[in-house]
Amino acid sequence: MDMHFEELLEKVTDFIKSEAKTETVIGESFSLGEFTCVPVVRMGIGFGSGGGGGDAPKTGHGEGGGAGAGIGMEPIGFLVTRENEISFISTGKSKGMSAAFEKVPDLIEKMMSQKKEKTEA
Repeated sequence: MDMHFEELLEKVTDFIKSEAKTETVIGESFSLGEFTCVPVVRMGIGFGSGGGGGDAPKTGHGEGGGAGAGIGMEPIGFLVTRENEISFISTGKSKGMSAAFEKVPDLIEKMMSQKKEKTEA
């Protein structure tokens, strides 16, 4: 068995390149009234490889190798824009995505109140 560590590492590296891109970390934007929301994700990547070979008196020559990679993603918040304003709403480490969605009603209420003020003026 021939070991091809360079090929193996190239394949693992190509996989990581295809996954660790801006579109993965910054999600698709969506609109909520006057607000544009963009989800933001934290991403961690790791990989490793190893191999070896040797001779045994009774069984002969042996060799082996392997590689692995892992990716972890966690939503950390939303970039929220309206006209010239931009802010970041954190999902909070302890609550995850639910914390961001808890803030959505406040955004809607603020948007509706500003719309009402413009109509009355």
